[in-house]
Amino acid sequence: MRLKDEIALITGSARGIGREIAETYAREGALVIISDIKPEDCQLTADEFKAKGYKADAFACNVTSSADVDQCVEKILEKYGRIDILVNNAGITRDGLFLRMKEEDWDAVINVNLKGTFNACKSVSRAMLKARKGKIINIGSVIGVMGNAGQANYAASKAGVIALAKSLAREFASRNITVNAVAPGYIKTAMTDKLTDDVKNKILESVPLGRMGLPSDVANVCLFLASKEADYVTGQTILVDGGMVTY
Repeated sequence: MRLKDEIALITGSARGIGREIAETYAREGALVIISDIKPEDCQLTADEFKAKGYKADAFACNVTSSADVDQCVEKILEKYGRIDILVNNAGITRDGLFLRMKEEDWDAVINVNLKGTFNACKSVSRAMLKARKGKIINIGSVIGVMGNAGQANYAASKAGVIALAKSLAREFASRNITVNAVAPGYIKTAMTDKLTDDVKNKILESVPLGRMGLPSDVANVCLFLASKEADYVTGQTILVDGGMVTY
């Protein structure tokens, strides 16, 4: 098992890609902390994992609140003594053309996606710095690399998440903490399932591999970055996009 007995905190992990990352980690031997904004959703997912024989626990948290994040991390450390892996996955969208975008929609996306990542990194890194080891993985997006009409707030937030990973990689390297970003492209989720066939086909025209990615495609890259195999990988952004963006 590649993550045997590691303690992994994954934000936004009650469902979707975050849940897939958590289950992949759990399958590889980690004790996964399911964290999301609704306590009942966290507990349900953790209970489902336990029923499969995985090690899991639930700690609800609002990542936009530094006080809430600090309290959550403190409780985890009190119970388990350490956090070995942090995956910053919590994120939202509030799409709209820039000139029509409401300030509250800009603020909401920046607060969850970017400030939430800042809050979690700051709180968890304190313990990692003391332990002189750790793995931090920020979930960005290809939109943060290439931009997209109607998603200025989302693009800005994810570009920030990627840049934050690069900066922290330099700051934390001397303490044996690696920090990387994963930038998914179009991934098959409950949200993309709602798209019309015409929209899906238009999206696929921009994907050289000719298909949408699966949550497992993202989770497997996150598994690599959390494992010992990636001990010499830091400050990098790995695009999981079927070839949409090359650079």
